[in-house]
Amino acid sequence: MVLHGKISSMNDRQQLERNPIRYLASNLGIVIGLVLIWRGVWYVLDGIDLYLLNGSHVLTAVGGIILGLLILYLPDKDLKEIRKL
Repeated sequence: MVLHGKISSMNDRQQLERNPIRYLASNLGIVIGLVLIWRGVWYVLDGIDLYLLNGSHVLTAVGGIILGLLILYLPDKDLKEIRKL
């Protein structure tokens, strides 16, 4: 049985994987949700860019790269996550 996108037991997970339509629908729902969240974040950041920096994409791109590297570096004090790319 699938409750709120989570699989309640291993037996239910096996049944979901055996039914390709349900498996695809479940994963497609997750992917669409993540894309819509990212789209919203993107538009908010574009609005901040226009409001604070008059649309200077170079400054926000460099700032985004630096902020992204810091977010990856700070928890473990290394950049091993970049190797996965």
